Amino acid sequence: MTKITMTVHGLHCEGCERSLETAVRRLDGVVAAKADRTIEQLAVEILPGRSDADVIRRRVEEAGFEAPE
Repeated sequence: MTKITMTVHGLHCEGCERSLETAVRRLDGVVAAKADRTIEQLAVEILPGRSDADVIRRRVEEAGFEAPE
């Protein structure tokens, strides 16, 4: 497995964390996703070759959050 960690802005509460985690987990190849609003970070475990940081970043933005590169 590969672990991707990225900064995410706009996580204000536990509900935001859960909403983002659910949205990212729906991507093909994502095994786990954990958002942490206190450090503005998202950690995602993916199966190699099934997803990448760009796909995850787009999903984060589709969910209403910011994921600067």
